[in-house]
Amino acid sequence: MGRVIAIANQKGGVGKTTTAVNLSASIAAAGRRVLLIDLDPQGNATSGLGVNKNTLAHTLYDAMVEHVPLSQVVQGTMLDSLFLVPSNRQLVGAEVEFVGIESREYRLRRCLEPLQNEYDYVIIDCPPSLSLLTVNGLVAASAVMITLQCEYYALEGLSELLQTIKLVRDNLNPGLRIEGVLLTMHQHTNLSRQVVEDVRSHLGEKVYETVVPRNVTLSEAPSFGKPVILYDAKSPGATAYLALAREVIARG
Repeated sequence: MGRVIAIANQKGGVGKTTTAVNLSASIAAAGRRVLLIDLDPQGNATSGLGVNKNTLAHTLYDAMVEHVPLSQVVQGTMLDSLFLVPSNRQLVGAEVEFVGIESREYRLRRCLEPLQNEYDYVIIDCPPSLSLLTVNGLVAASAVMITLQCEYYALEGLSELLQTIKLVRDNLNPGLRIEGVLLTMHQHTNLSRQVVEDVRSHLGEKVYETVVPRNVTLSEAPSFGKPVILYDAKSPGATAYLALAREVIARG
């Protein structure tokens, strides 16, 4: 059975979608079959892999709300081993339509179950909020990867996310665990170094050795619809995500 990792943080702009796209591509480049699920109505992971959000026959919305089999939503990408479940703004309506529906927190999990054995890894890009969609991602996952930006307020709000993870584990998904904490947007400044030290002192071995730098190439690649390893494989951003992929694979 494939590992299902939800990438989550209720704050926006912390490298969550960048990590979802580039970690998925880097694991696929290592020869594993990877399914990336875009659970964010903004659809940035979808466009980041070169898929036009406005011309999709089916999206994750159709699977979660209209009961279209997820296998009919999955699309190939420019990497042979990487597959995508795309999303667009239509997914915003899912939370409204789920109101009053029994077991609404399990919708994504049930969509995914028939396909889970077909992939070595399933990566879920959660929206930047602690919403019902994010809860669906946490219920479907076996582990959570938390992205933290190397800035002054890095740890602020983390306790709220950890509390949500605990509630999901206690009430909906007993097997959920923290896969790891990834530090992103690191710069060679005293502040960044201090944040890294603080996060490691608080969270210990949960923090990945890999630290993702603030890198213009990581910002440019999505506008070309490519993961960074296909846009500029020698860039510091690509090197970091390839190293992260090795860490994730090594953790089993």
